[in-house]
Amino acid sequence: MAIKFYDLAGKEGLRFSPYGWRARMALLHKGLEAEWIPVKFTDKDKIAFSGQGKVPIIVDGDTVVSDSFEIAAYLDKAYPDGAALFAGEWDLETTRAWNDQVTKATLPALAKIIVGDVFEAIEPCDQDYFRETREKAFGKTMEQLKGEGDQHRDGLFAAFESIRQKLGDKPFLGGETPLYADYVVFGGLQWAHCASPRTLLGEEDVIEQWRQRMLDLFGGHARAAPCSAAA
Repeated sequence: MAIKFYDLAGKEGLRFSPYGWRARMALLHKGLEAEWIPVKFTDKDKIAFSGQGKVPIIVDGDTVVSDSFEIAAYLDKAYPDGAALFAGEWDLETTRAWNDQVTKATLPALAKIIVGDVFEAIEPCDQDYFRETREKAFGKTMEQLKGEGDQHRDGLFAAFESIRQKLGDKPFLGGETPLYADYVVFGGLQWAHCASPRTLLGEEDVIEQWRQRMLDLFGGHARAAPCSAAA
């Protein structure tokens, strides 16, 4: 039986969640089949069984796992024959800290640029909820946020500096092949790629060159992902 994968969905099934992409790439890395179940922002009843109100969630038989990092940790333990997402217990704990750092620094920097574009990429039934919660968080209207997005590019460049240092001259953060640390960062960039028309990084940026390698993984799965009409 395929794993059930509950993931955030926008217009016409657009899948843009940075956390969803982390889990999605982890499933691909392990070579696991998953049945995608789309969840809108206002679909709280659909995921009430998980005991919390956020996606991604996987259901593997009788096991329910939420939170993208916990999903990756579960998959590595439950399916040891697939390619490892973590290079041992020490890497799992190091990557947990890395996961928190990227979530607290890189994703907010991205959000300042693309949140107005994300608003246009979601279903109309979700827009009131999205507007209310994001305008409260940022202290500005959605229209202001969209118009000011490009003003925050310098902040994004600075937020990626620790990632540039970690990457160095390696092809992936994990070394010669990707590990879950790569998917932690890639999820945010794929969020922007799928939901926003903005170009965030120049071709000469080592992060952009790494992103292109990530897009080519698993037969170009992420590269072929649908993007919003605006993008």
